[in-house]
Amino acid sequence: MLSILYEDNHLLAINKVAGTLVQGDATGDKPLVEIGKDYIKEKYQKPGEVFLGVVHRLDRPVSGVVVFARTSKALERMNELFRNKATQKTYWALVATKPAASCGTLIHWLVKDEKKNKTTAYKKEHPQGQRSELSYRLIESKSGMHLLEVKPVTGRPHQIRVQLASMNCPIVGDVKYGFDVPNPDGSICLHARQLEFIHPVKKEPVIIMAQLPKNQFWKPFG
Repeated sequence: MLSILYEDNHLLAINKVAGTLVQGDATGDKPLVEIGKDYIKEKYQKPGEVFLGVVHRLDRPVSGVVVFARTSKALERMNELFRNKATQKTYWALVATKPAASCGTLIHWLVKDEKKNKTTAYKKEHPQGQRSELSYRLIESKSGMHLLEVKPVTGRPHQIRVQLASMNCPIVGDVKYGFDVPNPDGSICLHARQLEFIHPVKKEPVIIMAQLPKNQFWKPFG
């Protein structure tokens, strides 16, 4: 069952389930953008090809808010908002190690190895690195886990995953970045909780929030 968070003539926002691709890849698995097209086609009885533009992505094992554009004009304007950092993204992450400081800012230079699909964080400027910044704060601790609210300033591949791991707080289930055991369903406990922006056409504030996944990790924080 598709969880629609926001919908109008210009945009469609979906609460992505961990394990779903946003865009197609070599696996051939059906991505969220195609599932969204099917939803629009069926709901509005649209003949022919349905347009749905990918504005941004979440990693496959990550859940939460994903926004698509329903028109080329909305896609162009949403791309501009993301490019100009005119959106406010809020993530929730579960870690098993309590951070040394309850809040802070992390700045690294990230280098991605495309072949391994893995990013390395450097504390000092790196010739191939992209400067990456986020802020975090500890919301609460329960059941041996710690809930962090994370607000990325930049949007680099695997940024939150590698930056939290760099302070010895790998995300629960994220074996790629140092957590010791995978989650049974292949997810990691990183959730795109909220997205805020000015509507590209209506020019009014939009706040989209995604409910937490229903599994044993998130249950204490639900």
